[in-house]
Amino acid sequence: MAGTPTLAVVLDGLSTAGLDTGCRHGVPWYVAQLGGHLVAALAECERPLRDGLADALGRVAGLHPECDLKNPGTPSATVAILRERPSHFDHLVLADSPVILEGRSGVTVLTDLRVDEVCQDLRAETERFQTGTLEHRASVAKLVAAQRQIRNTQDGYWVAASTPEAAFHALTGTADADEVRSAAVMSDGVSRLVTEYRMATWEETLVKLRENGPAALIRLVREVEATDPRGQRWPRYKSGDDAAVAFCQRDV
Repeated sequence: MAGTPTLAVVLDGLSTAGLDTGCRHGVPWYVAQLGGHLVAALAECERPLRDGLADALGRVAGLHPECDLKNPGTPSATVAILRERPSHFDHLVLADSPVILEGRSGVTVLTDLRVDEVCQDLRAETERFQTGTLEHRASVAKLVAAQRQIRNTQDGYWVAASTPEAAFHALTGTADADEVRSAAVMSDGVSRLVTEYRMATWEETLVKLRENGPAALIRLVREVEATDPRGQRWPRYKSGDDAAVAFCQRDV
């Protein structure tokens, strides 16, 4: 997670499932580098978000040319960006880390769920097994291996990885500033409280953020997950995923 007074960026590194990535640095290094370069690339507030992301992707790739950046499992991440400008907010989502806007007419959820449309049979197979078992780990590895083959292709879905092209497949838009009361940018490790666990609504989630802050919301997610450590009620890749959230509230 990175940001400035007018910019919130949440990146969520993709699981490697123990498979080769062709990179000696690893996913945490990649995410840290991409976050820093994204903030720098978007320092100019008029720059289109896609252009800034493309620039950051190219610059990070240039930091490790000795690695096999064509490996289908090269380190990658989801991206969610919210930027405030004088009259409106810009947003960008690439994969399933959402941006949530609260306005006068209710809550708007901005996300990219193209990954859910691929490899559905393998996903269903993974959900048959309890989290943490040998069978579950093997099925997750099989699913990730299949996803890699169509990642960042026209037949698959798009994430931030080693090529700037992915940036131009991100979903973007704007919202009038007068229509936005508050906003949250989060990884799917937090959003699943609403989307998968169904233990809160988006409205309740924003109230929790407003009253108690991001740390309290993440604790709530962990408490919910602790009631189902083996993924029997809520089948998932692992008992708890990386969780990050930025909450933005306007003074109106």
